[in-house]
Amino acid sequence: MSSIRLIRHATLVLETSLGRVLVDPMLRAAATTPPIENTPNPVRNPLVDLPLPAEEVVRGVDLCIVTHLHGDHFDDLLPRDVPILTQPESANELRSRGYIDVRTAHPQIAMTRGRHGTGAIGAAMGPVSGWVFDGIYVAGDTIWCEEVESALAEHRPRATIVNAGGARFLEGDPIVMDVTDVGRVREATDGGVLVVHLEAINHCVERRDAYQAIAGVTVPADGETVEL
Repeated sequence: MSSIRLIRHATLVLETSLGRVLVDPMLRAAATTPPIENTPNPVRNPLVDLPLPAEEVVRGVDLCIVTHLHGDHFDDLLPRDVPILTQPESANELRSRGYIDVRTAHPQIAMTRGRHGTGAIGAAMGPVSGWVFDGIYVAGDTIWCEEVESALAEHRPRATIVNAGGARFLEGDPIVMDVTDVGRVREATDGGVLVVHLEAINHCVERRDAYQAIAGVTVPADGETVEL
């Protein structure tokens, strides 16, 4: 048995056979940073506070997975001694910030890839990663793409966690999954699909109720735990 707790946005705490795993910790208080520029809804971020104190979020963490270093996924408020697993492109930057145990591989965790948008915008967003462990696929910041389709076929996860919300700039396509993409994930897997990355950052324009309308998809509230 495993459990997944959505903290806020893409920040998750998973209780697994590997211990307590924290994913993409964004721990700052609401309205403490400017809006993401050139995006809809120009209000300060995060849009909502954490549902519990940050020190409780990080308590007892055995491993932190950082999918990439955009500020809505990592904000440098993690204790420096927490072991971090990340993509190779992010490792040296994390070490330069003072994190003392940064890894790019784990014997029981597989790294996957994705695409953080299309065309020039997707290229400018840089590399992103997903991770599979305990039969759970954390897809990370990606649209529906060949890499996601291949990861689902190869790993056949019992649960897939997708970052959605249709986040976008004023021009161009979404840079994470939208409702159509989540529907494609649902069709491509026999496992459960959990949708997160919603209603917390100003450029995520699709709300929870849009995903709740997709049959077979779970949309947890901030602070909610889903048992597997």
